[in-house]
Amino acid sequence: MSISPHAIVDPSAQIGTDVSIGPFAIVHGDVVIGDRSTIASHAVVHDGTRVGSDCQIHMGAVVGGDPQDLKYQGEETQLIIHDHVVIREYCTINRGTAAAQQTVIGAQALIMAYSHVAHDCQIGQYAIIANSVNLAGHVVVQDYGIIGGMSAVQQFVTIGESSFVGGGTLVRKDVPPYIKAAREPLSYVGVNTVGLRRRGFDLEQINRIKDVYRSIFVKHKNVTIGMEEAEAILPESDEKDKIVSFIQSSEKGLLRGFRQMRGHDY
Repeated sequence: MSISPHAIVDPSAQIGTDVSIGPFAIVHGDVVIGDRSTIASHAVVHDGTRVGSDCQIHMGAVVGGDPQDLKYQGEETQLIIHDHVVIREYCTINRGTAAAQQTVIGAQALIMAYSHVAHDCQIGQYAIIANSVNLAGHVVVQDYGIIGGMSAVQQFVTIGESSFVGGGTLVRKDVPPYIKAAREPLSYVGVNTVGLRRRGFDLEQINRIKDVYRSIFVKHKNVTIGMEEAEAILPESDEKDKIVSFIQSSEKGLLRGFRQMRGHDY
């Protein structure tokens, strides 16, 4: 264990083995830090934070702070950070509120510099939140979801598994699994083929996904009609089931489908 003499660590904090805490870092009492994790200089870990093993919390990050929610009345809530999470410089991640009790960052997630993750957000495994992204309360980013830098996500939005949101995007609607989303207003711009290949999806799986979204977002202006066609005509598959289930359960509504701009197809 390596704790700088200039760090302030409450003696009641539970610190694992081989943990490194840099100078001027602050670790509050109701905190758990797992083995081999690193808390860099000037980082602050607030009460209610549970940090897994092999995590990195970089300089100036503030994790587990009070929710920025007027309904918050000081109730005891938590921030759960699973194993192998990297939180870069000057990120802020707030605890949950009474609504969900927890903000959760999944294993292997990467939260890049200057990003904000608000109360009750649920970030999946291997998700990537790029620089200066702002997530409002109750946002869900499913496993392997990627949000490009300088984007802002409205409260209660869900970003689906292995989807990619382009940088500088305003996300007001749900983003289904496996797709790329961009432009203003937020629109479907294709299947996230590169991301799926990196995950090990084969050509047959990717083509099945493309067929589903061709029915839903390209062939029809009406999502309901597209869904009916996809369910009736396309062969059964895990990918189709996941897409259909996501769309049927969407409460915020979906991003726009495929459309033309200035005579060009996107």
